[in-house]
Amino acid sequence: MNGSAALKGQQLLGRALGPLMRTPMRMRRDQFTRLPLPPGRVLFLGDSITEQGMWHEWFPSVPTLNRGVGGDTVQGVRQRLDSAVNQPRLISLLIGTNDLGGLGTTKPPALAAQFSDLVVALRVLAPESVLVINSVMPRTPHFAPTIRDLNTRYQDIAIREGARFLDLWPVLAGPDRGLKPEFTADNLHLNGAGYGAWTKALAPVLDEVLAVPPAGRPSPAGGTAS
Repeated sequence: MNGSAALKGQQLLGRALGPLMRTPMRMRRDQFTRLPLPPGRVLFLGDSITEQGMWHEWFPSVPTLNRGVGGDTVQGVRQRLDSAVNQPRLISLLIGTNDLGGLGTTKPPALAAQFSDLVVALRVLAPESVLVINSVMPRTPHFAPTIRDLNTRYQDIAIREGARFLDLWPVLAGPDRGLKPEFTADNLHLNGAGYGAWTKALAPVLDEVLAVPPAGRPSPAGGTAS
């Protein structure tokens, strides 16, 4: 099976599994609408890869808020910002792999347009927050060309909107351009070593931002976090 056929097969499987995810997604989102939304946190926003991160333990000295929802898409996150965003110090945004997997828009140009709308909405809701756009992470090698295309578009959006772009491919991708096997058990989600690699890449940005008091911090400049 060639790469294109394999990718289409995985997207068809994703669409078939989508209805099974709707109930747990609804229940988690419902919790968010009923919980307090404290200001001044480091907000982790995204899908199951974000949801499964034990952020308060990876960053024990940082006040964090986990607003990840398994199965979520770019449009799904856009629809629930009111229960996620309240003047955070920093927003770590990782979203798009479920779209490419068949749960949303699968074409990078259209998906990037939706993502741009999401970033603009975040800028309106949290104009003083530092926004870190994480690159969509590697999956199986079949996804690599599509994900790299999307990440190039995400980086352009980050520059345009004054956000940081954190390219995780040098950290997470193996020689075959798939997610390194030591970081995953299913070629999609991260294990402990995978989260360790991600948090190591993210930590310098958090250190930089949190070292500056909110009132004295300038608006974030466009560029690439490293």
